[in-house]
Amino acid sequence: MTISIAGKAGWLGERHLQQLLALLAEDGEAARVAGGAVRNALLDQPVADIDIATTCLPQETIRRAEANGFKAVPTGIEHGTVTVVAGGKPYEITTLRADVETDGRRARVAFGRDWKLDAERRDFTINALYAEANGKVVDLVGGLADIEARRLRFIGDPEARIREDYLRILRFFRFFAFYGEGRPDAEGLKACARLKEGLGQLSAERVWSELKKLLGAPDPSRALLWMRQAGVLTAVLPESEKWGIDAIHALVQAEKDLGWAPDPLLRLEAIVPPDAGRMKTLADRLKFSGVDAGRLRDWSLAVVVEAKATEGELARKLYAGAPQGIIDRLRLALAAARGRARDDTPALMEAGGYSRLLTFAMKWEKPVFPLKGTDLTDIGATPGPKLGAILKNLEKEWTDSGFTLGRDALLKRAAEALET
Repeated sequence: MTISIAGKAGWLGERHLQQLLALLAEDGEAARVAGGAVRNALLDQPVADIDIATTCLPQETIRRAEANGFKAVPTGIEHGTVTVVAGGKPYEITTLRADVETDGRRARVAFGRDWKLDAERRDFTINALYAEANGKVVDLVGGLADIEARRLRFIGDPEARIREDYLRILRFFRFFAFYGEGRPDAEGLKACARLKEGLGQLSAERVWSELKKLLGAPDPSRALLWMRQAGVLTAVLPESEKWGIDAIHALVQAEKDLGWAPDPLLRLEAIVPPDAGRMKTLADRLKFSGVDAGRLRDWSLAVVVEAKATEGELARKLYAGAPQGIIDRLRLALAAARGRARDDTPALMEAGGYSRLLTFAMKWEKPVFPLKGTDLTDIGATPGPKLGAILKNLEKEWTDSGFTLGRDALLKRAAEALET
């Protein structure tokens, strides 16, 4: 039976893509759309990037593209990859190849013309599908049956695939989170467990990139459970070992019910302890960006807010601390309370309290303290420790008043303090 994506993939009919496929297929050569675009079209999911596989050698791909007025950039030419910009869109075009030598991180490749060999060097069957320019799907490794069953399976021997690149262990769980159903493939799962020590060969950036993508899946909870079972989660995220991943279920449900967008950092916070020292170690080890590291730090240091707190109390905590860290704490507390609320009436009341506080925190804007040091020197204060102490005490009085004490009242109190 012929399977086609022509009716499911509007992007396939785009003029520049069809031009590219045609020019790469001239003079006895061939070109097909490859990998994720074909997979996602079959699964009725959005397609972000369109990759092309061709029998043309890299230099010939560049020549043909430039001869037709397209820009060609040799982004990975040693591995056969050229990025061609056509109609304002980038297309990664890669020559058919086979791995000659691998070390678990990088591969030395040989270019060829055998589509089956090219398919067999890829990671999973669902990622090794091709589509002709007319939409006809070419399946050389059983990927169509696996897509139908929503089954994630390594191509050939799972251990051999993993030894070629240990990142495939994390990709196994990431793709399972997005596309798999039921239990993971048993042989693949066993291979990941046996070879998890190889993850230590990978760069921190590659590990965190995969973890972050996995945590961004619609529901990563099953994948995280199987990662823990296989010992893979502890290998890459030891901070989660004695903390557990149970909170992720309630968080994912809260996201669905309350319309929160999936947030990888918040999901990470749900499965690790709010310990500032350990979070710094985690961020350093995985080489977090400054923004991600800062958010994790602020969350770990944020004060605990009880569900019965008043909005005034919360406002003072928000003013004194890092608002995003407190908001993250409130989101996780709300999700946890909602998770318990089905069988626990007090938890339902708790969830109501956290919902109220979170709504307030999301709308809160930090007020500006009305006084500066120069205001005190203008009324006779001498710069120094005493001035700083007075200013700090006045700011506390102002926050304790619910930020209502005005400038004139504060200056009067300042003058009284200077006289003592």
